[in-house]
Amino acid sequence: MASTTINPTRMELTRLKTRRTTAIRGHKLLKDKRDELMRQFLDIVRLNKELRQKVEKKLMEAHSAFTVASAVMSPEMLEQALCYPKQSVSLDMKFKNIMSVNVPEYTFHTENDDPSEIFPYGFAQTSGELDDAVEALSEVFQDMLELAQVEKTMQLLAQEIEKTRRRVNALEYIMIPEYEKNIKYISMKLDENERSNTARLMKVKDMMLEEQVQKAEEKKRLRAQERHAAQQ
Repeated sequence: MASTTINPTRMELTRLKTRRTTAIRGHKLLKDKRDELMRQFLDIVRLNKELRQKVEKKLMEAHSAFTVASAVMSPEMLEQALCYPKQSVSLDMKFKNIMSVNVPEYTFHTENDDPSEIFPYGFAQTSGELDDAVEALSEVFQDMLELAQVEKTMQLLAQEIEKTRRRVNALEYIMIPEYEKNIKYISMKLDENERSNTARLMKVKDMMLEEQVQKAEEKKRLRAQERHAAQQ
């Protein structure tokens, strides 16, 4: 049953048909957007899996090297060696657009490009295992940053996919059927009114014909009376 607030007029019917056409076009565009977002999302999921495995492997290597270094060096010496870092890092962030979703892109810059600047200590009283651990951490930093970027992108795309899915469902199961129902209701009302008007016009026509017949019979009767009076 259509909404009782619908005004069954031809103007309203034209307006609803225009809205239905717009809703159908929007539904198709949103479905295409949802499908493309899903494709992008699955690509990023695969990339995230590869990056996570790579980062976990390198972190395990760095952890193993630190474990060996802590076994060779005393805790005090290890803490003193790592207490004052020499290298500083700045992080920049910009955004790129993926299907109307702004996702971050992270880049970092070191203050000094000299590879030896990653070691904040002298080599005289430290072990080679500590050097390996620091170098492993330095190498994994870029991958960790990329992993953070990919996971944030996954989160934003997942939110946009859910939002787009809700809009597609609202159009497909609520708005478009509602427009169809109201259009059908108004069309039926207009057809009913047209049939009523046709029946009314036919009734009026019959009444007018009947009135003309009665007038013709009345004239005929009056002429007959006049002829009869003249003959007498």
